[in-house]
Amino acid sequence: MDKYSFLNAAHTSFFAELYDKYLINPDSVEPSWRAFFQGFDFGQESLLDELDLPVTPNNVAAPSGTSEMPQSLQKEFQVIRLIDGYRSRGHLFTKTNPVRERRKYEPTLAIENFGLSSEDLNTVFTAGEILGIGPNTLTEIISHLTNIYCDAIGVEYMYIRSPERIKWIQDWLNVNDNHPNYDAEQKKKILRKLNQAVSFESFLHTKYVGQKRFSLEGNESLIPALDAIVERAAVMGVEQFVMGMAHRGRLNVLTNIFGKAAKDIFSEFDGKDYEQVIFDGDVKYHLGWTSERMSDNGNKIKMNIAPNPSHLETVGAVVEGITRAKQDTHYKEDFSKVLPIVVHGDAAIAGQGLVYEVIQMANLDGYKTGGTIHMVVNNQIGFTTNYLDARSSTYCTDVGKVTLSPVLHVNADDAEAVVHASLFALEYRMRYKRDVFLDLLGYRKYGHNEGDEPRFTQPKLYKAIAKHESPRDIYAAKLIAEGIIDENYIGKLEQEYKDSLETELEDSRKEDKTVITPFMADEWKGFVRVQEDEMVKPIDTSYPQDKLTQIANSLTSLPKGKKFLRKVDKLIEDRRKMFFENDKLDWAMGELLAYGSLLQEGFGVRMSGQDVERGTFSHRHAVVKVEDSEEEVVPLNLIEGKKGDFHIFNSHLSEYGVVGFDYGYAMASPNTLTIWEAQFGDFSNGAQIMIDQYISAAEDKWKLQNGLVMLLPHGYEGQGAEHSSARMERFLQLCASDNMFIADVTTPANMFHLLRRQMKANFRKPLVVFTPKSLLRHPKAVSTVDEFANGGFQEVIDDSAADVKKVKTLVFCTGKFYYDLLAAREENAREDVALVRVEQLFPLPASKMKALMKKYTKADDVVWAQEEPRNMGAWSFIMMHFSEASKVRVASRRFYASPAAGSAVRSKRRHQEVIDYVFDKTKDNMIRK
Repeated sequence: MDKYSFLNAAHTSFFAELYDKYLINPDSVEPSWRAFFQGFDFGQESLLDELDLPVTPNNVAAPSGTSEMPQSLQKEFQVIRLIDGYRSRGHLFTKTNPVRERRKYEPTLAIENFGLSSEDLNTVFTAGEILGIGPNTLTEIISHLTNIYCDAIGVEYMYIRSPERIKWIQDWLNVNDNHPNYDAEQKKKILRKLNQAVSFESFLHTKYVGQKRFSLEGNESLIPALDAIVERAAVMGVEQFVMGMAHRGRLNVLTNIFGKAAKDIFSEFDGKDYEQVIFDGDVKYHLGWTSERMSDNGNKIKMNIAPNPSHLETVGAVVEGITRAKQDTHYKEDFSKVLPIVVHGDAAIAGQGLVYEVIQMANLDGYKTGGTIHMVVNNQIGFTTNYLDARSSTYCTDVGKVTLSPVLHVNADDAEAVVHASLFALEYRMRYKRDVFLDLLGYRKYGHNEGDEPRFTQPKLYKAIAKHESPRDIYAAKLIAEGIIDENYIGKLEQEYKDSLETELEDSRKEDKTVITPFMADEWKGFVRVQEDEMVKPIDTSYPQDKLTQIANSLTSLPKGKKFLRKVDKLIEDRRKMFFENDKLDWAMGELLAYGSLLQEGFGVRMSGQDVERGTFSHRHAVVKVEDSEEEVVPLNLIEGKKGDFHIFNSHLSEYGVVGFDYGYAMASPNTLTIWEAQFGDFSNGAQIMIDQYISAAEDKWKLQNGLVMLLPHGYEGQGAEHSSARMERFLQLCASDNMFIADVTTPANMFHLLRRQMKANFRKPLVVFTPKSLLRHPKAVSTVDEFANGGFQEVIDDSAADVKKVKTLVFCTGKFYYDLLAAREENAREDVALVRVEQLFPLPASKMKALMKKYTKADDVVWAQEEPRNMGAWSFIMMHFSEASKVRVASRRFYASPAAGSAVRSKRRHQEVIDYVFDKTKDNMIRK
């Protein structure tokens, strides 16, 4: 008896549909059917084993007659396997490369690899219903599969673990067999944007011979793609775009998408000086731009392209931060209103680790932006490096699979396919609020820049490129063949556009200076740019004591009826006592009061970093958890009269990406105190590119103000080379005139006023604070409530205990080392030594330091004391910025390559040597070996 007789009585399309569901998600089908399909798969693989044939994802052929399953049904399953093969591997066999022959992959999609043969080509299979074409011949099914998966667009998506998203993608692809159906006007618009892209580059090539412009030639279809995304997104409700891209094609995008006047770009090419005296500027293909664009349907769209440095992927993190800030500030996390687009290079997206850091943010609460459209301008070469030497992965976009994002590989010569794929990306992002990747495979017509000779390294490739028509000419020929335009159409279009560029060129040469338009000026209304003389003026940061009491009440009260850890209860009770009974507030209270006061005044506060909710050293506890449910309680959000929003997020284990994100956030939200805290200050070097390219230099290069605060735990406490130094010397070396604040404060009240000053000023500068570790609980590192309520930030703190008449040694120091010196002075009863704290290192309060030197008239010994080695810390900076440094004796560790010793004993000895030398200059530790 045929044990599969029940299958003969059912319609095979039912099995086909059910099996297709099983292939995507086995758990989605009823258990008995799942067992049946598993048995079928197992039987196929067992047969292959018996015949000693290789088992591959596509190789499931079984000899005729070896299964009791009805032959017709078995063939249906084989066709479904074929369909699944195209869906999973079709992208490997596409026509997506315009200038190279594709690499060969095995096994192929030949029907023989699926248990089918040429005899089956005319057989009608109900599996065709999966493709939306109904029962159809195998020939037609293969034709449809080839059109969908193996033409100008290759699609990777079958690894996505959501059946619903997979089905949506398949339904989208099945429409017109994944080919667009544009009308004549839509096609003419694509051609018009292509012509702008091509003509702009050729115009620059003619007018500015040999100048670097990093042209888009070979990937000009990026322009109609971006245009289509902007136009369709506006219809879907997007109000703002935030875009980041490196230099390749940037000038083209600025002009033809963002509407930057070509005459301004010509002025930059002509090398004119800048209108602003206190502004150094940057090369033209790094500058940002903000504009408003009217869509074809009359929607006003705000366009932002962030300024970028030469570090290719750095801007991606910044774009995500800007986007999130706009969403939080203007749309309260309505991710549909602000759309981030990041344009990558193929070598950069594959080679730069920052891309992975940013992609890992995509679904994290503190960093998600509702999905990003990632577009790769793939010219198949990095600088002069062939793509085969640039990555180990099959595709440059394989990093996108980390977040199970669909990836579309598109032939950049096929403009309609590029636009079609771009609209898929937009619709997917808007529907699912997730990332999507577009890989536009083109080429680079010239070398890395227009002065390079690419044939030195790729002679064969560039021989082919030299003969290759531009995407515009390819598309124009297609439209002529379709009868949509005539032979004269493209010539006229090109001439009109070039005439407009000639006019802009003439206008630009009538102007003597280049004007740089501020980026996101609308977000920065009311703020002014200032130089150092304004930075050092005092700002009122006092706060009424009654309001501080309100804040303290919230910080020292936990919700009733909830059970917290006993340690948490004690912590909160201790805070209550320090404010209301002892009048000795510690570092955590000072910090939290600063945030609370700003929240009451209507400022926002955002903090992120590794373990910032409790703090690396368990001092902050800005978030406490209910013991049994782990429900989060945030006391700062319970403050009476709070007007601003408080957000704090433990970040993933990233410095570069998170600092970039938070810098972008601060760039777009100047009324939010945005803080990144390093787990240890030592680890900030993981974000060094961000620090060098943006934090220290962006105002000079791009007129960008930014109030990002970096909290970097710093202090020598015997924890070894990687847990002692925030590399103070590196930050101080980057300081110049008016670019940022650097501080190393010693009291909770001074920290309170420093943080408040950051928001109360009518300008913004990055602030780097070297924060304490053991000092967080030091019994002398406390402040009174009055010092919070009525004090202000002190750049220098004089020694209030010193008797001027007795002081013979005046010591300048900074940060935690002060308390070490204070303990030594008290232990040795040294009334002849005054300890002065330099709380702000940049701008250096030199005049106040000089005044103190004059005050202590009997001090013939002036010391700069630091716990860091001589070649680290602040000493070299003091020598450069303090004119009296030649009169100063330095006490420090000796010169070392490593910041600190790994041995706690050795570290303690070296520390003590410095302290001894501070108090006795005959004990010069530099003499010892």
